[in-house]
Amino acid sequence: MTLPLEPPFAPMEARLVEAIPEGPQWQYEPKWDGFRCLAFRDGKQVQLQSKSGQPLARYFPEMVAALVKLRAGHFVIDGEIMIPVGGRSSFDDLLQRIHPAASRVKKLAAEHPALFVVFDLLVDEKGKSLVEEPLAARRRKLERFAERFLAANEQIRVSPATTRASVARRWLHGVAGGSLDGIVAKRLDLAYQSGNRDGMQKIKRQRTADCVVGGFRYAERKRVVGSLLLGLYDDQGLLNHVGFTSAFSDAERKRLLGVLRPLIAPPGFSGSAPGGPSRWNNGRSTQWQPLEPKLVVEVQYDHFTGERFRHGTRLLRFRPDKAPGECTYEQIARKGAGLKLLSKRVPSRRS
Repeated sequence: MTLPLEPPFAPMEARLVEAIPEGPQWQYEPKWDGFRCLAFRDGKQVQLQSKSGQPLARYFPEMVAALVKLRAGHFVIDGEIMIPVGGRSSFDDLLQRIHPAASRVKKLAAEHPALFVVFDLLVDEKGKSLVEEPLAARRRKLERFAERFLAANEQIRVSPATTRASVARRWLHGVAGGSLDGIVAKRLDLAYQSGNRDGMQKIKRQRTADCVVGGFRYAERKRVVGSLLLGLYDDQGLLNHVGFTSAFSDAERKRLLGVLRPLIAPPGFSGSAPGGPSRWNNGRSTQWQPLEPKLVVEVQYDHFTGERFRHGTRLLRFRPDKAPGECTYEQIARKGAGLKLLSKRVPSRRS
């Protein structure tokens, strides 16, 4: 490539914080629920790079084709690749793209084409690097770039941005949890912070759910509780395994064992059940122990996709006041409004 930036190039990262920072130095954007991606276009050559520096182009051939069609022959953009399905971003469909068979990838790309949401311009159409310029200048140039080259493109959209904290709070509390992963705040006065977290902060909206404890696993090499296995009831009244929670102190692990042992009884989960040894301890633990569905816990989670919690949850409290039968999928928020923020009009942070 003849571009001033070439892959692998470390993208700017974000520091997780609890609250939205405020002040004239901040720009706010939605935090999209997809794969971070840097796109490099140099003539007819296009490369897609993941956050970790790995090539992505073979998994998203339709996105390579869309980038090649742009009238701009040279550029580097930073953004997020998502798979829209039914009006919302599907992380499960996104994961399916990472497949070794090109024929499988081609079939998936035809069924659900990817969407590239752009939020930064690192090299402009003249091949000039912008990474040393402050974000305020880069955003203005991104908006002009989008007006010239992206306005008619359905697969490449510019992410909205604002300098108003009130708008960011509305995004966070109104639509986060569907296609959004939360909110990011970026310093307008800083250059592109390649490979560090000095210029960007992220705020995630955490949600809670009441779940039945359908089983547990012992800790590795110890006869104490390693994790609680969580379940939700479906429309047929079956208890399905949906995830786990495991952040306990040593004292809590011992105490929990005394609570759980009297409840050990099959089947534990009457619907989908856990598999073999736990995947988060390299398979060295014993098999899971089924429990009578009597205990209810409230947990905090970030994402729920593919009928389960994507990551481990945080135990908030036991709920003796809650009937196990009330722990259903209906309580899980599945909003899809996030993609509605991606209007065909090129968004301006001044709006």
